[in-house]
Amino acid sequence: MADLVGANGQRTEFRVVGQPNLPGKASMSLANGVAKFGIDYVLPGMLHAKFLRSPYANARVLKIDDTKARAIPGVVDIITWEDPELKMLGATPFGPPSRPYLDDYADQDGMEVGCIVIAEDEDIAEDALRALDVTWEVYPAMTDILKAKQPDAPIVRQKRYELRDMFSSIRPENQKGNVNFANTIQGDVDEGFKQADHIIEYEVDLPAFCGHIPNPPASVAWWTKEPYRDGEWLHIEGAVQRRNNIGQMYGVADDRTVQEGIFQGGKYCDWGMRMSQEITPFLAKRTGRPVRCAQTREETFDFLMNQRLIHMKIGFTKDGLITAIDDFSIADGGIQGSSGFGTANDQGYGPYYTTKCLNIRQRMEIIDSNTGKMFLSGQHCPFNWDTLTVGLHIMAEKLNRDVIELAKLNLHGPASQEDMTLVPSFEACIEAGKKLMNWKWHKSGAKTLPDGRKHGASFRYQICPRHAFSGYDCKLEYRGGKIHLPTQGPITGIFAVECNAMVVAEELNVEYDDVIVDYHWSHKFTPVGGGSDGTTASGWAMKECANILKRLVLEQAAKEAAVPPLPGMFGGPPAPNPLKGYSADELDIAPHPLAEPKPIDPPPPPSPFGAPPPVTGPVVYVKSDPSLFKALGSAVSQEIVATFSGRPPAAIWSLGMGKMLDTMNICFAEVAVDEDTGMVEILRFGVVADPGKVIRPTSLESQLDQVMFFSQGCQLLEEFIFDDRTGLRLNNNMIDYKKPTTLDVPRVDKDFAETRSGNAVYGASGISHSLANTHLVICAIENAIGAWVQPPATPDKVLKAIGKI
Repeated sequence: MADLVGANGQRTEFRVVGQPNLPGKASMSLANGVAKFGIDYVLPGMLHAKFLRSPYANARVLKIDDTKARAIPGVVDIITWEDPELKMLGATPFGPPSRPYLDDYADQDGMEVGCIVIAEDEDIAEDALRALDVTWEVYPAMTDILKAKQPDAPIVRQKRYELRDMFSSIRPENQKGNVNFANTIQGDVDEGFKQADHIIEYEVDLPAFCGHIPNPPASVAWWTKEPYRDGEWLHIEGAVQRRNNIGQMYGVADDRTVQEGIFQGGKYCDWGMRMSQEITPFLAKRTGRPVRCAQTREETFDFLMNQRLIHMKIGFTKDGLITAIDDFSIADGGIQGSSGFGTANDQGYGPYYTTKCLNIRQRMEIIDSNTGKMFLSGQHCPFNWDTLTVGLHIMAEKLNRDVIELAKLNLHGPASQEDMTLVPSFEACIEAGKKLMNWKWHKSGAKTLPDGRKHGASFRYQICPRHAFSGYDCKLEYRGGKIHLPTQGPITGIFAVECNAMVVAEELNVEYDDVIVDYHWSHKFTPVGGGSDGTTASGWAMKECANILKRLVLEQAAKEAAVPPLPGMFGGPPAPNPLKGYSADELDIAPHPLAEPKPIDPPPPPSPFGAPPPVTGPVVYVKSDPSLFKALGSAVSQEIVATFSGRPPAAIWSLGMGKMLDTMNICFAEVAVDEDTGMVEILRFGVVADPGKVIRPTSLESQLDQVMFFSQGCQLLEEFIFDDRTGLRLNNNMIDYKKPTTLDVPRVDKDFAETRSGNAVYGASGISHSLANTHLVICAIENAIGAWVQPPATPDKVLKAIGKI
């Protein structure tokens, strides 16, 4: 596929798009500390709110005696779950909310439950929470999903089912104990295993790990009345992705929901709203004053991925062709309200569909637990991708064949699983990757480094998907020789606005600095979409808008050139317009003059002010004679607005979910393992990615660094530790929960292919989550020591795997 529908999708020359080190439009604000996040907002008379959080993993609040808390000076109000107004929060014209906003039931420790305290400052709010006399009913907690799935295990949500008569809490009819079921079958798995010469079975453990948000969620809200318009205006600061979601929650129109702040803070595909971001408008209305609610880092230890245990069975021929795949997964469903990513969602989209194998069975048990909540997320989506990565490495060892050759053998062609042709993107990545890594596959344990450590290397492939489900409302304005791109933001760390500005500069043939980004809450356009749609699809829509604006600008330039010029100063002859007599089709825009200006005949009399300065910025010129030009700002004096609403054609991700292939990527890991200490050092990562077309290299390179460092953390360091008796998390802090720091991360060697085979802007597709992995390093460790270690591969696990402890 390619960008065949939009304007200039097949452009071959690029001036701005693809240029490195173009600064972010708001980067200086981040660098000098001017940028404000939700936790930074302070208003006069502002109150502070804090939720009661459960000290238990599975419990119900029976009663709260707040007498002592209310007696503390500075406590303004204490609102419990029984408050009638709070119960109706989130109601619509069609009826009450499907579940109470604040519950008396908590199914994980640290969960907001029971009540909210509003006080003059945070310390007073904390004192009031400690002064509450709370009567709890504590129930058995389950954090081990293998134990939770047993028939005699306590039912995690039994009390919730008994206490609630609402849709969200009705027990699913097909649920048995704590187990929900999911299942999918393609082809004849039994027949596929009969065709196999070899059958392997193995376990893959995907442990839960955390997605930290450097800027903890927080918000400040207040209400105002405008003197010239009826009704109230809601002001909410905290840079939520969609301020209209907050407005809808409180029945406020989008044009009366104000969010001036644009900085959301770094987060990776975590668009879930925290209660600290939602509750403040309610509290501000209740108290008549601005209210702030902020989470601590400890309160922001939500799952980026829930645990998943997978038993795999793969059949393949003696040549290495896979004939059958059987995946049985036990997935942690987490607490109520957790995202479906990582559970049943994976069964329609995964690695198996990229193979020629037509005999696939996927079975899954989803287990209710008290471990925690995964908000809308999916760094490793689909989470089961590396089950195939591990399988290919086991096959390579068994057949004594290069794992890359096995991957090539089994990958189907671009059109379908029956397509036996090569995928151009994959072939380009493989060719570049072998050179990048000086790739030489070896059997497990076969290579020892000069320092005595064992060398291991691994390989992984994935598709570069574009999650195509977002539409975009684009607007561009021309004023005084500059192009303005209005947007409401927010700034989420992906620099999608900058990519859009680069596309606009490319299409209008001006410099990047000639495109001014105007951030304001009232603007409709936001480049934040689903996954990589935030750049490539929004860029496609903005490309269409830029071409509309360019046509309008050139039409206006031709129109103004046809108007008789005014007399010159002091009654002299008027200055001739070099664009006079030319139509819009005969004109174009350039970032600067392309030739010396044609002398005026006859020459004008000398000006008492001297010669005019030379034109240095963008110009409108005559295509047949570039010496005829005029500065853009003087060629077009009228302000012009262009709009476009739409999106590119559907991406093959949404059409085939792996059964069709266009843009792809590969990655490598090299490790050194000390068999005396069990220490693992990642010597380097290697990545070759084909996003179709690189829009902003700085963004792409940074994303690859981030995602590989993230992969390092979840395979070597990161691990949630629970108390099996109480269900409490024991390490939800930045000291005990280990993450790689800048001193720990290895180098990431990178190369890019640009096959232009995506169908968003200029043939781009994206990267999205596809390089995030759970077992690339694990496979390299096995290649070094000849034994499998489940992540995180801590030294004790490595030593145990090789029989030294």
